[in-house]
Amino acid sequence: MNDMTSGRARAHIDLAALRANVAALRAKAPGAAFMAVVKADAYGHGMVPCARAALEAGATWLGVATPEEALALRAAGVGGRVLCWLWTPGGPWRACVEAGVDVTVSAHWALTEVTAAAREAGRPARVQLKVDAGLGRNGAQPAQWPGLTAAARAAEQAGLIQVTGVWAHFSCADEPGHPSITRELQVFRTALEQAADAGLEPEVRHIANSPGTLTLPESHFDLVRPGVAMYGISPVPQVGGPADFGLRPVMTLAARLASVKAVPGGHGVSYGHHYVTPGPTTLALVPVGYADGVPRHASGAGPVLVAGKWRTVAGRVAMDQFVVDLGGDSAEPGDEAVLFGPGDRGEPTAEDWARACGTIAYEIVTRVGSRVPRVYGGV
Repeated sequence: MNDMTSGRARAHIDLAALRANVAALRAKAPGAAFMAVVKADAYGHGMVPCARAALEAGATWLGVATPEEALALRAAGVGGRVLCWLWTPGGPWRACVEAGVDVTVSAHWALTEVTAAAREAGRPARVQLKVDAGLGRNGAQPAQWPGLTAAARAAEQAGLIQVTGVWAHFSCADEPGHPSITRELQVFRTALEQAADAGLEPEVRHIANSPGTLTLPESHFDLVRPGVAMYGISPVPQVGGPADFGLRPVMTLAARLASVKAVPGGHGVSYGHHYVTPGPTTLALVPVGYADGVPRHASGAGPVLVAGKWRTVAGRVAMDQFVVDLGGDSAEPGDEAVLFGPGDRGEPTAEDWARACGTIAYEIVTRVGSRVPRVYGGV
């Protein structure tokens, strides 16, 4: 990333890295179609630009959580197949049917609503059925699965829907060797057999998320749907970092120092004075805070590259800013502070922030707020 010359902060998004990550992930599952998961504004990276870059790199499907996300892709003119999976009663079924979005059905109420929407739209709905293989979130319980598949087949025969997919989600694929993985694969295989017994012939069967794509070739089936790995973050950091999987982090978050000043020893820093300068030093003010997505849990812990060295957040992260102690080193207002990036310039990574905050790197990038402009490179 080039040094910042203006603006308070920015998240630089390397679309060339994203396309290379898609290529690397496709090579891990050469026999499967590729769904680029771009929910949550592409994990904070910008949904529409990332969706377009992923399609350019060979993705044929896009995955989103909410119907509003799916419709936003279509409104932006983004093509490709789009799967949306998080529905509540009364959702915009008809709009998604008319936009050619594949919608997920996990229960009879959803099947009832989508078939009604198909009648209103005068065209069949594209439906993917989800089974709960063990995660305990969405998806039909195995006991209800035969009934749901039979009802879906009846709706298909009536010309109201087309069942395009059957899918599930792992609970612990990010823990290689976890006993749930084998168990959930078996539940999924049984669900596929029962769907076939009901007369369904879905074009895609899928369960592999990012860790499944990277570490479980037996889970690839017809399609893989990487999310966080596409953005260059390892979903199994205990196994290997991004480079170990041929991936490169896509986002670099940086800000420009708003203030640099000399203070005496014994000077309190930020709310509550949880940090007090141990001696005469220089304090630098970084103008991003928890309103921008910097975790408050990073107080006293978050790493930042300032003036050529790693520094640590001094005291509490505030809503709009935090302080670092430069230990007497010099800097100037306007100099760059890099919170995280790929790491090849010596800066921390999102994984470093995750460790410092007791969370996962997914959360670090996804929570970067809308006040931080995304600047796209590698277009």
